[in-house]
Amino acid sequence: MVDTTYPARLTIDYQEKLSRVTTIFRIILVIPILIILGILTSGSETVIQTVDEAGEVVVDSVNTGFGIVGSLFLVTLLLILFRKRYPKWWFDFVLALNRFSLRISAYIALLTDKYPSTEDEQNIHLDLDYPNAQTDLKRGMPLVKWFLAIPHYVILFFLWIAVFVVVLIAWFAIIFTGRYPRGLFDFVVGVMRWTWRVQAYALLLATDKYPPFRLN
Repeated sequence: MVDTTYPARLTIDYQEKLSRVTTIFRIILVIPILIILGILTSGSETVIQTVDEAGEVVVDSVNTGFGIVGSLFLVTLLLILFRKRYPKWWFDFVLALNRFSLRISAYIALLTDKYPSTEDEQNIHLDLDYPNAQTDLKRGMPLVKWFLAIPHYVILFFLWIAVFVVVLIAWFAIIFTGRYPRGLFDFVVGVMRWTWRVQAYALLLATDKYPPFRLN
C-alpha cells in the first residue's frame, strides 16, 4: 500500500530475483558511487601549520564547513524564518540530492541490483510535495522541529539496529536462494520510509505536518 497522505513518500519496487554475484561483492562495488556522494556532501577542510615546543612544524586539518547537507538545512531555515520562502529551484536540488543518496542506500541494503544512477529514478521512487511557504509553513517552526522530532530519533535508532541485522540475514538469503525475503524487504523499506518522513519534516523543513509513527 502506498501512503499518499503524507507529503514525503517512498516506495521501492520488489525484485523477484537478485544477483548472487553482485550481492557478494556489494560492499566493494558501491565504493565508487560512495566517493561521489562523499565529495558532494563533505565539508571543507583548512590546513593549519603550527610549531611545537621542539621547534617542529605540526600540520593539522580542521573541518571549517557544515558540508552541503548542513548548509542546505541552515539556508532553508533562514529563508523560511526571515523571508517565508522555499524557492522551487532550491527544493528541486534538495529532492534530487536525496533521491541520489537514497538510491545508494537501497543498493547497499540489497533492495535492488540496479547500480545507483546519478539521474535516473530506476526502481526507487522518492517523492516530496513542494510546499507553499506562505500558507503551508509556519515561520517559527524550523527552530523547534528538530526538538519535536526527538521521539522519532529514539525509535529510529533501534529500528536501524534491527535493519543492520535484517540486511545481514537477507545477504545470506540472497546468496542461497537469489531472493530477498518479502517480509524482510518490507521492513527495511518501511524504516527507510519512516526516516524519510522525519528527514522531510525536521531537516528539509518541507512540511509542518508531524510524521506518523509507522512503517507503511
